[in-house]
Amino acid sequence: MLLLLAAACVVAFVLLLYMVSPLISPKPLKLPGAHVVVTGGSSGIGKCVAIECYKQGAFITLIARNESKLLQTKKEIEKYSVNDKQVVLCISVDVSKDYGHVENVLKQAQEKLGPVDMLINCAGTSITGKFEDLEVSCFERLMAVNYFGSVYASHAVIATMKERRMGRIVFVSSQAGQVGLFGYTAYSPTKFALRGLAEALQMEVKPYNIYVTVAYPPDTDTPGFAEEIKTKPLETKLISEASSVCQAEQVARVIVKDAIQGNFNSFMGSDGYMLSVLTSGMSPVTAITEGLQQVVCMGLFRIIGLFYLGSFDSIVRRCMIQREKSESTDKTK
Repeated sequence: MLLLLAAACVVAFVLLLYMVSPLISPKPLKLPGAHVVVTGGSSGIGKCVAIECYKQGAFITLIARNESKLLQTKKEIEKYSVNDKQVVLCISVDVSKDYGHVENVLKQAQEKLGPVDMLINCAGTSITGKFEDLEVSCFERLMAVNYFGSVYASHAVIATMKERRMGRIVFVSSQAGQVGLFGYTAYSPTKFALRGLAEALQMEVKPYNIYVTVAYPPDTDTPGFAEEIKTKPLETKLISEASSVCQAEQVARVIVKDAIQGNFNSFMGSDGYMLSVLTSGMSPVTAITEGLQQVVCMGLFRIIGLFYLGSFDSIVRRCMIQREKSESTDKTK
């Protein structure tokens, strides 16, 4: 009898959470007529995110370094217009170099298309390799592009968002920003840093009705990923085989949807959900049910995660043994 009563109470509590949850969730951002800025928007996930927003009626500002790629992307995006008023503005600038320059071009964009409603920080790059084989300049370069590039663009628009008491800021991290893997000693820290920035920033801006989203896409079929594969160590390639490669269009749809809803975490697939729960820590939630799921699933997912880590360690160990045998054989010749 007591067990039935306890079960009934749990069910009632869960149902209550589902009913109350929508009341505390952010009000969705309406994209028709909104001004969306996308850094790293000339290719890959950034380009697909811009297309997805444009399909929903947004005005787009594309920011990237390569002007010719920007103009080509602009033509592609304009094919998806839903009305004659939509505009795609292209700005060629390196968001990692000079904050003053980034601030000026974003002011120009806002003068032409209005205040920024959503900023999506997609600009990024990747270099893989063993820690000792990477030049120190690689670490500096990746931190400049992946982290400071997002800091500069976000800093340039946050004041206006707070004045208007509305806005969305998206940081595109990576699953390598949730778990450190072999070969990503230069890349992973830059993506982990975005998480810390996002958590602190969300606490500051939430009272102003501004919501921050951190996206953790898996390996995605983009030009950048194609280049990354060329330099991946064997261990990294073998570990990556555990997950499938996603299409950029699919990733973009998820990111835009979560940003509109004001969700803090944006992930894809079962692996993405598991990592999101495992790394939730003290991250904010936008629905009570989200926090409840994390509490319930954490223990089981930790056990599964330990099996993954054991498998990864085994791969690294086998590669080390094979390499040592090969080197030993070469010396005896």
